[in-house]
Amino acid sequence: MRVHCHAALAATVSLAALAAGAASAQEVTLDTITVTSTKTEESAIDALSGTSVVTRDDINRIQATSVAGAVRDVPGVTTSENNNDPSQSINIRGLQDFGRVNVLVDGARQNFQTTGHSANGRFFLDPEFIGGIDITRGPVSTIYGSGAIGGVVLFRTTTIDDILAADERYGVSQKIGVVTNGPGFFTSTAAGARIGTAADVFGQFVYRDVGRYRDGSGVTVPDTDRELVGGLGKFNLRPADGHTLSFSGQRQRYDFVNNGGTGTGTRFRHDVDTGTYTIGHRFQRPDMPWLDFSAKAYVTTTTDEQTVAEPTATFASLGVRPGSARTFDIETRGFDIFNTARFETGFVGHALTAGIDAAEDDVKTTDRAGGFGTAFTPSGQRRLTGGFIQDELRFGGIFRVIGAARYDAYELEGGGFQSDGDRVSPKATLGVSPLRGIEFFGTYAEGYRAPAISETLINGIHPFPPFGIRPNPALRPEVAHTVEGGVNLKYDDVFAPGDSFRAKAVVFRNVVDDYIEIVSLPGTVPFRVSPNPRVPAIFLPDVQFQNITQAELTGTELEATYDWGGGFARVTATTIEGENVETGRTLVSVPPDRIGGTLAFRFLEQKLTIGARTWLVDEKRVPVDLAGVFPDAKSYGLVDAFASYKIDDFTRFDFVVENLLDKRYRKYLDSDYSPGLTAKIAATFRFASR
Repeated sequence: MRVHCHAALAATVSLAALAAGAASAQEVTLDTITVTSTKTEESAIDALSGTSVVTRDDINRIQATSVAGAVRDVPGVTTSENNNDPSQSINIRGLQDFGRVNVLVDGARQNFQTTGHSANGRFFLDPEFIGGIDITRGPVSTIYGSGAIGGVVLFRTTTIDDILAADERYGVSQKIGVVTNGPGFFTSTAAGARIGTAADVFGQFVYRDVGRYRDGSGVTVPDTDRELVGGLGKFNLRPADGHTLSFSGQRQRYDFVNNGGTGTGTRFRHDVDTGTYTIGHRFQRPDMPWLDFSAKAYVTTTTDEQTVAEPTATFASLGVRPGSARTFDIETRGFDIFNTARFETGFVGHALTAGIDAAEDDVKTTDRAGGFGTAFTPSGQRRLTGGFIQDELRFGGIFRVIGAARYDAYELEGGGFQSDGDRVSPKATLGVSPLRGIEFFGTYAEGYRAPAISETLINGIHPFPPFGIRPNPALRPEVAHTVEGGVNLKYDDVFAPGDSFRAKAVVFRNVVDDYIEIVSLPGTVPFRVSPNPRVPAIFLPDVQFQNITQAELTGTELEATYDWGGGFARVTATTIEGENVETGRTLVSVPPDRIGGTLAFRFLEQKLTIGARTWLVDEKRVPVDLAGVFPDAKSYGLVDAFASYKIDDFTRFDFVVENLLDKRYRKYLDSDYSPGLTAKIAATFRFASR
């Protein structure tokens, strides 16, 4: 037995990628395998959709300290976040909130949300736990569950293959990292063992402590410090040829203090506890192409226990004192079962996939700190069930056709109200490859999103200024109709032997019938602007979630990479427009246009990589009715620099400087300015045995 010890510097190191050797440095992300478009494995560049993949190596290179940093370079994707809150909300093609983007961690839905000025649909996941990210934009991937009219984001957590090479039996990885702005550090310990070919076990522990950061003007931004303690465990058992039983569990505990999305509310101390637990069975054997079976059941829990640190005058007038508590708790239980049968009829190849899935949200809110929590994030239950069938047909090497249909049904209840509905959503895709290396595709797809509990049952008075927020049990589900077209380009040996060029460009138009949005109504709550009784009270408009006839979103997306061995260049770009068709009002959730680029060079037999990336974001005005809540976002440009040195297949040194020019900027819908110049560095030590 030989024991090896390796050390590396990297913010987040994929040891599996390192173990693959120097050749892995030339792999193009668009060649990475994805499943989110059709549930069948294919490379992202071959997917007939707006599909992208973020690899562990991508996260390493930029040393992401949040999900926002990990997905920053993906076209059509942004994040809605508060810098004083570690949770994240993903926006795809201008759609977010209440499950419009289906976020999955190891196949388990993440449906936590609290209703307020920030995003209405959030999740907690530290980048140290991420092994890879699959993203498909638009409702073309509704086979992954109900509601995904914006798209699907599938996070794969780290596994034993991320710390051990194929010929290693057991080992331990220890990482320690440091960040200069928002001074802090993290440590991650991972260990795994393979028990022959019959089983393997893996565990990971992460601790992160972050201080308050400074913006580009050197101003310290309050309440941007936080602490995380988290753990992940996995066990895989292979009892017979082709069978794999999998078990996983993840817990995270976040501690932080903030005063809401606008930075002006009551300050609460948050103790957030999240859990994701899965059990699955996979059967796959090359000699049985008609049986590629997968079944998974899961439970996800998120509990946000909040205690008042500093009440505002409005909260204090209601008797709220420091230490008053409220709790937001949501548990989601679900399963996903499907099979893919591969066969041929004449000269046509088929991949026929059929499956069923279901999920149930159980929301429980308690509030002894003013009552606004139970009013705006009410308790209730929602059940989603569905089934689908899809056939992928290949006609030689020129044509591909995908036909699919999904049936969705839902039931919602709480507060004495109940609603339900169902619908069948079709999908049709055609791909044509007239020449080697180029494939055009076009898709028509529909999606169905049931109203959320908060949208339906919310009922209360805004604390200040006072106005009513009314429930609407008559809400109808949203139905998305998307038309998109695109082209995939895939060429090798373009200018020199061994180089590669990959590009994907997509244009889309998504019309959402019965889009659910906040609408103003005649006011019912008196607001006295003066203590003088002779001055009459005024009535601010009440608000309510209502269906509008249509919302329309259009846009373009581009990502392209050229890798010539001695370096690589990457460009991504996104433009999106979205409006309420009835009024012409811009949808609040539509982000500004942006373009990004990365250029890197490799030296010393590709062991040393030095590069930079830039990011240009256009200005964006906040809709008039929110002008007093969020500031307009000015245009800005950012420059990051990075360097990586791989001593051998297992040893790596990384250094990253973000916001190199120390610009002061604020992202769209953020209340705080983002960090100024920030340097990141970390060390990894690995012990393994063959």
